[in-house]
Amino acid sequence: MTHDPILFVGGSGIVGRQAARYLRDAHPEVPLLIGGRDLGRAEAVAAEIGNAEGVAVDLSAPDLGLGNRPVAALALFFKDDAIACLRFAQSRGIPYLSISSGVHEIGPEVAAYMHAPTASAVVLGAEWLVGATTVPAMLAAREFSTIDSVLISAVIDEQDVGGAATDADMERLTKTMPAALKVKNGDYLWRTSDDAQTGVVALDGTRMPAEVFSPYDVLVLANETRARDVEFRLAVGESSSRRRGDPLSTEIIVEISGTDHAGQALEVRQAVVHPGGQMPLTGLGVAIVMDRLAGLQDEAIGAGLYFPFQLIAPETYQSRLKSIGGSILPLQTKK
Repeated sequence: MTHDPILFVGGSGIVGRQAARYLRDAHPEVPLLIGGRDLGRAEAVAAEIGNAEGVAVDLSAPDLGLGNRPVAALALFFKDDAIACLRFAQSRGIPYLSISSGVHEIGPEVAAYMHAPTASAVVLGAEWLVGATTVPAMLAAREFSTIDSVLISAVIDEQDVGGAATDADMERLTKTMPAALKVKNGDYLWRTSDDAQTGVVALDGTRMPAEVFSPYDVLVLANETRARDVEFRLAVGESSSRRRGDPLSTEIIVEISGTDHAGQALEVRQAVVHPGGQMPLTGLGVAIVMDRLAGLQDEAIGAGLYFPFQLIAPETYQSRLKSIGGSILPLQTKK
């Protein structure tokens, strides 16, 4: 069966290249377009991936400089302030995924969707590492009848290099975000300055300074679990694996408390880890979402506004995570 190519805008970067490899591994027959401002770099990555073509992308052109070239779906790997890629996707009626916007930046993409709600599927993909937190957390939540609190503690190793676009996103979201969002006693609250300073306990028990952070996970988990307390904490420093002399890793500790289906108090603690750091998990999430958007295995997703976790089956995520060397570790509950 022939298939129109899937376009990765910013696909020559570290995350885009990782996502393209995972999609290529799952679907060798599906053609890819590796788009970027530097055509030579895009062509080099395309040759490395296989069954792919490098293309120059012009965000100032309504057609992104692609003319009438067919495209099946579009994934965007950097902040597009003009939402040119979304407008292109809507004009073509093709699914769209972006992974860079923070909670406080959600307006332009949501407004564009609201003005053309039947045009295409629009995925707001900036959950932490594109589903690496929300999907395992929602799987763990099945053990609960009611959930009172959800606490996420994410650790990024200071040596975990993410590429220019990823570094720009982190700088923007951690340093220039006006405030961080949390849910406390059922209220959505914005925390600034000292109120946003906190700490996390890493996998090896080390206490690390952290900040309250607000990826889309806060919105997702608060709405899905109805928990009255939801908080996401982010620490950047030496990861647990590097402290014990191994290579760097990324870790996401999920703590959920509430009552089980028998009405008894229940607490679940687990950690999502990967020895390659944050990039493999981000690439995996993008690959799985694009699989769904393009209808490569199941029926393609219809027009609508989505978060990644709504398109990723937890069992599929577990299997694919294991296949790339990641794992979900059960942890002892706190005494």
